[in-house]
Amino acid sequence: MFQTRCTICNQKREIGHFYFMQPLKNELPCSDDTLFVFYDFETTQDTKFSETANEHIPILACAQHFCSVCEMQGDIEMDCARCGRRRHSFYDDPVGDSLSYLCERRPWCNKVVAIAHNAKGFDSQFILKRAIFLKWNPQIILIISMKIHNSY
Repeated sequence: MFQTRCTICNQKREIGHFYFMQPLKNELPCSDDTLFVFYDFETTQDTKFSETANEHIPILACAQHFCSVCEMQGDIEMDCARCGRRRHSFYDDPVGDSLSYLCERRPWCNKVVAIAHNAKGFDSQFILKRAIFLKWNPQIILIISMKIHNSY
């Protein structure tokens, strides 16, 4: 068994060992060029999918966003000088209009981070379904589920 010093943990490890998660850096990433968007879809189940199942059809998409200039502004109704109106609702084509909004050109913005209310269980499926239909090739899709438990 040969050992070498690992470049990730700086410990002696067997040659060929793997780390599946990289350690976090002890610094906050720069978010000056990032727009953070939080979104949620509301749906109906009036459309029959099969004899025993109905299809969820989005009828409303709500989004709120912030940039590094307005991230500490608590009042979502106040427009930001840099990123504009921070609260949006889409009715006619909730998925398409949401995607158009997310893909708008913003001269100051190099990255949009979209965070769904319930991405793992529900909300991201509509975006992914439309992306496949449009033959997009997403670079990164990250779906995280988090449970927070408080005990008193």
